[in-house]
Amino acid sequence: MPTLNKIRAALTTHRDPLPADPHLTRLRIAVTAFFAMDGFLFAGWVVRIPAIKAQTGAGAGALGLALLGVSAGAVAFMMLTGRLCRRFGSHTVTIASAAALALSIMLPPLTHSATALGLVLLVFGAAYGSLNVAMNSAAVDLINALRRPVMPSFHAAFSLGGMLGAGLGGLVAGSLSATVHLTLLAVVGLLVTAVAGRSLRTHPAPVVPERRTAAEESRPRSGQEGRGRRLVVVFGLIALCTAYGEGAMADWGALHLTQDLAAGPGTAAAGYAVFALAMTLGRLSGTAVVQRFGAARALIAGGTTATAGMLLGALAPTVWAAGAGFAVAGLGLANIFPIAIARAGETGGPDGVAVASTVGYGGMLLGPPAIGFLAEAAGLPLALTTVALLAAVAAVIAYATRGAHHTGRR
Repeated sequence: MPTLNKIRAALTTHRDPLPADPHLTRLRIAVTAFFAMDGFLFAGWVVRIPAIKAQTGAGAGALGLALLGVSAGAVAFMMLTGRLCRRFGSHTVTIASAAALALSIMLPPLTHSATALGLVLLVFGAAYGSLNVAMNSAAVDLINALRRPVMPSFHAAFSLGGMLGAGLGGLVAGSLSATVHLTLLAVVGLLVTAVAGRSLRTHPAPVVPERRTAAEESRPRSGQEGRGRRLVVVFGLIALCTAYGEGAMADWGALHLTQDLAAGPGTAAAGYAVFALAMTLGRLSGTAVVQRFGAARALIAGGTTATAGMLLGALAPTVWAAGAGFAVAGLGLANIFPIAIARAGETGGPDGVAVASTVGYGGMLLGPPAIGFLAEAAGLPLALTTVALLAAVAAVIAYATRGAHHTGRR
């Protein structure tokens, strides 16, 4: 009987807590709602940029500088948000940031100059960056409690929200002014924040005791912390490589199809839509992939797949072959960013999420202008091969640091 009791205890120790704990299920639904809302609101803003440009009378250069306010605000507040999460908790900061994002999305239609637009976009970007760090930190805490690598499912919700926001925005753009449209989005955002935020307020973030191996116990704590900081930066670099590709595809993918392969506007839009859909499908299956193969193998396979897909997409001689390459690249890139952010959070907590997010977001900032500069010098097809190059770099980094990754099968 003592032996049977020991076996039963060992088995229950490794059992997945999700089916037995409805609180974790409610938290997962709530965090998923915040990811979906984030994508929905941001996409809704993006589709109204042409209307805001016309309203402000800004030229292309002035608008570009104003749009940098989103990035500047996001990067500035990402690091601060990590400290706020440690001080007040990731749930509280998630709720506050989501409310701020919903309210700030109403500001751009109220501006009538590029300067004013840039200033309000600093506020919008700060809320956007803060929400991304806070909700990813909340997701990392939940993942540790669930003992399942479900981060890709949260980012799939972001992608689905973005697709829905862009689709609805396109439908109402001709009938609703930007002011009315973005005000309605703000109302939706506040409603989601109120409903999902109630679950976050009711159920505190799960606390998982830190478990250190005997080898780790024998090492000095300062050495562990230094190694952890280096790993966080490494995960941030992996995130940067994939964010570079996402930013480049969003700004240059459709142009490549029209300019270099003579595709019509509808076909070019469909080419990017295929890329976005492939990323969404890849993230929906990401949890199963990480559970089956582990985080390191998933990163290596994703980077390798994205490399092959982008080489085909950039250099293919026909529109349909390039579209197929975009789809393959989307599948490859899909889970690299969420896995990297999840691993950074496990290694460094909210500060780890903040550092990796800031570094990764830098890739999205770097991608479009870098592609434009290279396109001027060597042509757009060759410039787009840098997406494949950085995807390969991500795969190499993941392979070189594979011993530092958890297996994903706990």
